[in-house]
Amino acid sequence: MTSVLYDAPGPKAKRRNLLFSVLFFVLLALALWWVWTVMDDKGQLEWSLWKPFTTSEAWTTYLLPGLADTLKAAGLAMVIALPLGAVLGIARMSDHRWVRVPAGAVVEFFRAIPVLLLMLFANEFFARSTDVTSEDRPLYAVVTGLVLYNASVLAEVVRAGILSLPKGQSEAAQAIGLRKSQTMSSILLPQAVTVMLPAIVSQLVVIVKDTALGGVMLGFTELLNSRATLAANYANVIPSFIVVAVVFILLNFLLTSFASWLEGRLRRSKRSTGAVLGADKVDDLNAAEVGGTHGTGAGGTV
Repeated sequence: MTSVLYDAPGPKAKRRNLLFSVLFFVLLALALWWVWTVMDDKGQLEWSLWKPFTTSEAWTTYLLPGLADTLKAAGLAMVIALPLGAVLGIARMSDHRWVRVPAGAVVEFFRAIPVLLLMLFANEFFARSTDVTSEDRPLYAVVTGLVLYNASVLAEVVRAGILSLPKGQSEAAQAIGLRKSQTMSSILLPQAVTVMLPAIVSQLVVIVKDTALGGVMLGFTELLNSRATLAANYANVIPSFIVVAVVFILLNFLLTSFASWLEGRLRRSKRSTGAVLGADKVDDLNAAEVGGTHGTGAGGTV
């Protein structure tokens, strides 16, 4: 049995794939065993290092407030970067040069600068040119850097998603007299959302992770920065890194799972054919069709 994309593996290929799978899991088990052994030899598995995470103090005092700041910065950056990226992406496809060229320059400029540099620059800008307090400045700088960088990346995602649609969609819209703005909002964007969603979610995951840069370089009290304070008090650096990594994994897993559910829902809604007729309606339609046929036949014989 073959597929459009590849040929189905035969018996020899199946045995080879099975052998590679077994070999991979064996190597993975050996790597995990080696890490466990090294940590045990260095005393990193002692219960005293992990016990703080079983108490409420470590979470309510350090980790949960840091997680709240991480979600706050990431949420603000997402809310601002998504519509800004959509506007810039659409502007790059404008027929007007005075719109297309500046939008392209903004996107290429901020996409080429490291997000950490944008955060550092924003922090200095807020410190020297505004009245933002020193307590709020790290949050402002982190959100500004994340918005500028990720909006430019999302602009390219939006542009690529729209351009991936068949050209006939735009031509059909023009044929029925729709303006370009109507074509974009009513036809192209709704279809492109499903195409763009995986790339958009990947960029949202990047936003969540990049909040840690503000904690390391700007003193923003996000999750990773709070971990450092916890580790200094409990002397459990390695366990704290592991726990925070698990928290980030769970957070991003929830985000990607929600996106997968949303993508599936969008695809199912687009496959819908509209209203569903009941059995009584179907019978009425069949009876009307039969009656119309008989009437036509009788008329033809007269």
